[in-house]
Amino acid sequence: MPPLGIVGLTFFIIVLFIGVYATVFALPGTVLIFLDVLVYAGFTGFHNIGGRMLLCLLILSLLAEGLEFLLGITGATTFHASKKSLTASAVGSVTGALLLTPWLYGLGTMAGIFLGGLTGMLLTELIRQKHLKPTLRDSKSAILGRIAGSLTKGCLASAMVIMTLMSIYS
Repeated sequence: MPPLGIVGLTFFIIVLFIGVYATVFALPGTVLIFLDVLVYAGFTGFHNIGGRMLLCLLILSLLAEGLEFLLGITGATTFHASKKSLTASAVGSVTGALLLTPWLYGLGTMAGIFLGGLTGMLLTELIRQKHLKPTLRDSKSAILGRIAGSLTKGCLASAMVIMTLMSIYS
């Protein structure tokens, strides 16, 4: 593979991991993953990634983003992005990746990035909620709804990445 191809593939994989990480902040990470795969497929002439794979990824992306929309309607809380929460999430992601990679290799890196980032964000949010007056705090069900939604969306994003990488490397 030529050096420019290696750089392109590295950038592609980094964007996939950024898409998984973006789901922690309720950003459209699954859309980012889908668009990244679509661009990669276009550059490679749809050699490793075909129309069925793109359709499957599109359905998973729409499912994840639809779930996010439904959670917003039903009253699940949103985690507040601040410097503290971003820092805690980044530290959690690096720690999670470092802890899980030796045992699960690439899957551990991806799971560590997502689970560590979610844990850092959640801990920061719980500490922030503790300092609020009881009437201003989010309910436990609203926080649990957000956690369940983030876990589901993160699992769908991870499945998208796994399917994509398996299609490329098999």
